Amino acid sequence: MAITNHLSGSTIGDASTAAPGGRPPLALLLTTALAPMAWGMTYLVTTELLPPHRPLLAGTLRALPAGLMLAAFTRRRPVGIWWAKALVLGTLNIGGFFALLFMAAYRLPGGVAATLGAVQPLVAAALAGWLLRERLTSRIVFAGMLGIAGVALLVLRAGARLDGVGLIAGLAGAVSMAGGVVLTKYWGRPVPLLAFTSWQLIAGGLVLAPFALAFEGVPPHFTGKNVLGFLWLATAGTAIAYSLWFRGIERLPVSRATILALLSPVVATAAGWLIAHQTLKLPQIVGAVMVLAAVWLGQRSNTTPRRQALRRPQ
Repeated sequence: MAITNHLSGSTIGDASTAAPGGRPPLALLLTTALAPMAWGMTYLVTTELLPPHRPLLAGTLRALPAGLMLAAFTRRRPVGIWWAKALVLGTLNIGGFFALLFMAAYRLPGGVAATLGAVQPLVAAALAGWLLRERLTSRIVFAGMLGIAGVALLVLRAGARLDGVGLIAGLAGAVSMAGGVVLTKYWGRPVPLLAFTSWQLIAGGLVLAPFALAFEGVPPHFTGKNVLGFLWLATAGTAIAYSLWFRGIERLPVSRATILALLSPVVATAAGWLIAHQTLKLPQIVGAVMVLAAVWLGQRSNTTPRRQALRRPQ
């Protein structure tokens, strides 16, 4: 049995990879779940530490420095067709997803945007059924629907206004990340995990940068608090979180990995209650329980692939 390096991904051990149709190792599920849990802290960090009204700047400075830091460490760059593939994956998973997410957040109440984002596991499972031939079972569909309902109870508020452009952006963001997840698994990776992550973060940051300059202008003077917030986002919230996420996507069936993303609004709500002293009402508690039940059901689903996925380079 090989010894696994969790972040470099240079060697993949048998014990850390889910067998087709079997139960994935608990350690693999927990480390993958750390990514959406870290993303759940993004809202609090953004509102408490970052400059206001600069979401595209936040996305750029979240992705690009993290990618450059990993690239400096790994010293690997794309070769041949992987320049184009890295751009596609970086746009779907990072740059395009961040831009659409922020557009939805600006034009819709946060609860509506989060609920739209909760459709991502179902979209990813459907795409995986088509491209990866992973079986889409009724249990997966039910878990996805339960998760959407739970997120809605968790974050939606009465009288939420709707905006057509915002709704399209929110749904497009979910489709963007779902497509990125499935293509990430379908294409595999030709290099160790940290290098592969750096390519996507750099590509995503470069996609976002011109939009940030065009719509938000030159970055403002940063305070010490701003710097602290950007450091957290670039390291724990992005470099580490996305490395763990892509590792989980590689080794888990798509439906099992993406259902874990529903943990993000649960953590965001819990952080708002514990740290920002926000009120937590009964519907939110019920919604959190529903989301956790959806995640549990998603891990129990039989997702045996109908053909073997592409073998990943070691």
